[in-house]
Amino acid sequence: MNEALQHKIRTLPDSPGCYLMKHQGEIIYIGKAKNLKNRVRQYFHAFEAHTPKVRAMVSRVDDFDIILCRNNFEALTLECNLIKHHRPFYNILLKDDKHYPYLRYNPNEPFPRLTVARTLDPHDGYRYLGPYIGATAVRQVLAELSRYFPLRRCALKLPLNHPYRPCVYHSTGQCMAPCAGYISEADYKDILRRAVDFLNGDAKDILRELTERMNTAAAAMAYEQAAAYRDKIADVKAITVRQLAIQTRDVEQDVIAVATDQSDAVVQVLHIRGGRIEGGQSFTLENGGGDDAATIIEGFMTQHYEDGRAIPREVIVETLGEDQEELSQWLRERRGAAVTLLAPQRGEKAALVGICQKNAADALAKRQQDEQIRHARTALAMEELQAALDLPTLPMRIEGFDISNTQGVLSVASMVVFEGGMSAKKQYRHFRIKTVEGANDFASMAEVITRRFTHGLQEKREREEAGLPVEEGRFSSFPDVVLIDGGPQQLAFAYRAMLDTGVNLPMFGLAKRFEEIYLPGEETPIVLDKRSNALHLVQRVRDEAHRFGITHHRALRGKAGIASELNNIPGIGEKRRIALLRAFKSLPAILSASREALLDVPGMNQTTADAVLAYAAGKMSGKEQPKDKNTDN
Repeated sequence: MNEALQHKIRTLPDSPGCYLMKHQGEIIYIGKAKNLKNRVRQYFHAFEAHTPKVRAMVSRVDDFDIILCRNNFEALTLECNLIKHHRPFYNILLKDDKHYPYLRYNPNEPFPRLTVARTLDPHDGYRYLGPYIGATAVRQVLAELSRYFPLRRCALKLPLNHPYRPCVYHSTGQCMAPCAGYISEADYKDILRRAVDFLNGDAKDILRELTERMNTAAAAMAYEQAAAYRDKIADVKAITVRQLAIQTRDVEQDVIAVATDQSDAVVQVLHIRGGRIEGGQSFTLENGGGDDAATIIEGFMTQHYEDGRAIPREVIVETLGEDQEELSQWLRERRGAAVTLLAPQRGEKAALVGICQKNAADALAKRQQDEQIRHARTALAMEELQAALDLPTLPMRIEGFDISNTQGVLSVASMVVFEGGMSAKKQYRHFRIKTVEGANDFASMAEVITRRFTHGLQEKREREEAGLPVEEGRFSSFPDVVLIDGGPQQLAFAYRAMLDTGVNLPMFGLAKRFEEIYLPGEETPIVLDKRSNALHLVQRVRDEAHRFGITHHRALRGKAGIASELNNIPGIGEKRRIALLRAFKSLPAILSASREALLDVPGMNQTTADAVLAYAAGKMSGKEQPKDKNTDN
């Protein structure tokens, strides 16, 4: 410790407050203490007794600041705000700070619809259902709901002045089409009421109705229809079972437990609303594995509940530290109502904690397994590829190239980039082939390789002269190895083109038929084991280059086809064609538009709108439409 740091430690006050550990001016850890003098001194005077994480942090500290508070509760609140603002490296940081989504509807609307909301506003007139654990859960709820309750999904402002043609949801039985006047407001709201009851766990009405229909069908010997109703009953019961309460009381609880390894921590939260477990969610706290469970849970809660919107009446946790009273007060202030915080040791609530701990351990095990798979797909795969190709350096950056065309028409090339074994999609590039006519993939590949490295050399030189970072250019970062989608001939053209630009980098071709790797000038291919991580990596690069190229090629073909089709309509020139595409996005949408919608497009008039309608009618009847000689192309 330097002399200034020693002096600060000696003069620490006996006061509650927060301390901010620093390294070269950067805040690396923020903590709170009932007694700053005792807490901060412990870091430096009992070094060997600390966990590896704390020892690593303390070894970097060259300065610290303190902020005095009147009591420990003020210190807890201040610590929460400081961590959120500075996000220090050694603090437990909750990265997933999204709000839980809700389903909501406006009971004052004539035909209310269920929509998703990220926040709950008690003053907006809406009624809220939830919260649900993530957008996936909301989609699952809506998907299940539409099977039994045909509520509208459109954003139309109902009722309309004129009936609207029903959409596809009506034809599939998932909407009663209030836009077309097919259902009264009272009947629609009765369906909505039953849907809300179902979402709140009351499935009695729907089960009774489905049972009656099943019995009626069975009595009429319509056994297939009766079996379908039987299956629906089973589905509803399965949904209800997933919502069964562990306890029957009308409670609102969150249960929190933690599992750790040497580096990270996973916090599991189970949400119990209305006496039912509505779901759970796990949160990964990177670098949190060296802390004790009480510290992890406290650090998690002050971030997880910081907005105050999702705090239940009771929070049950695995364990609590010395700041239980202050944390309870903090929760009450955030919620604006009473909150009970407890760490049960026995009984029903302790059993809930046990379930939560099991889920946390499972989530941690899955994360560790995912990390192992990710390591095999990236770092290990690059090492294997370096050995297989005898590369001078680890292939941290791989560029893959492919050619796409349809019988030589609209030839395009794709360039994809993988960095660290993972796709870097922001660095993908497309090339329109300019100098080659027809289906000549060899010459096309030579052109794109020439253009890529010519651009790269020029941009690199310009950025170096301007003092700009080379790695931030579009082409100035060069790959460690280049992959060509093709065999030895395709590779030979590409390699010669690269050398002609003055660049000499490792390059290889991947032939798709037998997944053989060819090196420039080598007749015998390299055959990797089909289970090899290196082979899987180059296959991903090759497949991604093919996907990226073919997707762009199809888009170009689609635009060309639409342009060609619209050119057949009298009075539709280039400007009107562009305006129509901007307004309707696709040809079917243009041809199915009404006269009023067409007239709303800039540049359209009554004559051209009628021409579009006539052309669309001709298409429906199979008749060809004559092309206007005055159409501008």
